[in-house]
Amino acid sequence: MTTSAERTIAALRAEHDSLAATGATLSADRLKGPSGASDWTVAQVFSHLGSGAEITLAGLRAATGVADAPGPDFNQRVWDRWNAMSPEAQAAGAVESDAALVAAFESLTPEQHETLRINPGFLPAPAPLATFAGLRLSETVHHGWDIRVATDPAARLSPESAELLAEHLNGGLSFFLGFIAKPEAIGEPAVVQLDGTPYRIVLDDSAHFTSDGATATAVFTGPLESALRLIVGRLAPEHTPSGVEVAGNVTLDGLRAVFPGF
Repeated sequence: MTTSAERTIAALRAEHDSLAATGATLSADRLKGPSGASDWTVAQVFSHLGSGAEITLAGLRAATGVADAPGPDFNQRVWDRWNAMSPEAQAAGAVESDAALVAAFESLTPEQHETLRINPGFLPAPAPLATFAGLRLSETVHHGWDIRVATDPAARLSPESAELLAEHLNGGLSFFLGFIAKPEAIGEPAVVQLDGTPYRIVLDDSAHFTSDGATATAVFTGPLESALRLIVGRLAPEHTPSGVEVAGNVTLDGLRAVFPGF
């Protein structure tokens, strides 16, 4: 049986191949145009992915003893360099930077899959490799969609990546919704069952993604990938598949307000 780390690294490879294929089709004008991230052009999304890959690789190399830990100003220097690039260089560089990161993940041994612990810089303690890789998968999945939707309004997350991300949100990435949700946007607590899955979104003083058996007060009907895009603010009406709906004590628009995106 493959481990969570192995499956996540395989998904990172698939997402990288998709990113590279998409990047090869985009014109200079398209790179300067809007993306699925409301405040960024397509090139700026590439820049975010490229700089993020560089920073993630530095953390991974430090954890494996290949390099020293980055200094306190490392991230800012990386961001400044990427922000100064042309749109074309941001797109090409992101593919190269992500390729280097994915190759580094793929070079890890089965023992390292189980024993490595890495702190991405904002957690109270180092996380298992599977969780560390899961954070990067979340970035590449959702920002890859930001890039693809610029030319394909019906773009979706891959079912395989969606299933794996849900597992991470139910496990090592359980803290994620607490960072991004605004549960005060709705008038009362809600437990939203994602129809056809074991998962629920629990909204009370905070927000949780769980498979625990809390009694549902509402049901989200639609693909799992749509529910995951909802959580990161990427299920606007124009990007919502036919048949997606929410019934119960919260509405789909209410959930969009809870999860405004980033």
